[in-house]
Amino acid sequence: MTSPAPPAPASPAAASPAELAAAHGLTVSGARPPLPEYVRRLWGRRHFVTAYATARMQATYSTAKLGQVWHLATPVLNAAVYYFVFGIVLNASHGVPDYLPFLLTGVFVWDFIGSSINTGTRAVHANLGLVRALHFPRASLPLASVLQLFQQLLVTMGALVVLLLAFGQTPRPAWLLAVPVLALTAVFCAGCAMVMARIGARTPDVSQLMPFVLRTWMYSSGVMWSIEQMLHQGNLPHWAALALKLNPAAVYIDLMRYALIDSFDALPPHAWAIAVGWALLAGVGGFVWFWKAEEEYGRG
Repeated sequence: MTSPAPPAPASPAAASPAELAAAHGLTVSGARPPLPEYVRRLWGRRHFVTAYATARMQATYSTAKLGQVWHLATPVLNAAVYYFVFGIVLNASHGVPDYLPFLLTGVFVWDFIGSSINTGTRAVHANLGLVRALHFPRASLPLASVLQLFQQLLVTMGALVVLLLAFGQTPRPAWLLAVPVLALTAVFCAGCAMVMARIGARTPDVSQLMPFVLRTWMYSSGVMWSIEQMLHQGNLPHWAALALKLNPAAVYIDLMRYALIDSFDALPPHAWAIAVGWALLAGVGGFVWFWKAEEEYGRG
């Protein structure tokens, strides 16, 4: 009795595309690597991220006559407008000692938070040509946008220190607390930028809504008025008071005020723990959530 002949190998025309790709060792272009490998590749692009962020910062006001001076002038002018409207017209300065340092610090920190999220929303969609032409970790784009704004923040913080000294604040050891506050704020903003970059890549129209969302968030973050005074009045619903206390932007702003302003000593309970928690939640969670859609960016 003879054994059956082995089946003839399938012809290339009969093989499926997946079988042909596996036979020749081909992989999906832009396939999502494992998370540790993705982090390693992203770290390998750190010089690109830094150079890209620096170039964008230098080009931001390249056509303006005052050039990079606008990095300093913009938050100062915003603070002047808010002081006139809220401090003088609406009398939000009543009962708030050192209101001008209070306002300036809030405006400078919020400007970084709001700009990071707004720019992150367009980080991928605005660079579709780059995304489709080159293969690199897409997280480089929102991270570069936040790094650009962080570099601007470091410059404006120098101007803020000069303004605080001009308004009577004195250097003290607590000023060193500004360093961890800046670090936590940057991690939080990077995570939020990656979350919004994924949303903006899939739904570009969300960038049109962000100015309204960010404006609402700013008004509820105590940039121009004291959240502590509002809570002491006791006329807010419990959920609203809790939301104000846990508002991450308000927490980071209050921590910076606590570090830099002599008369500001009213921190929300567990403010540092809340700040660390938001930074970890947004930073780690936002990074992982962005990585999960790595294969989708630039398609469609």
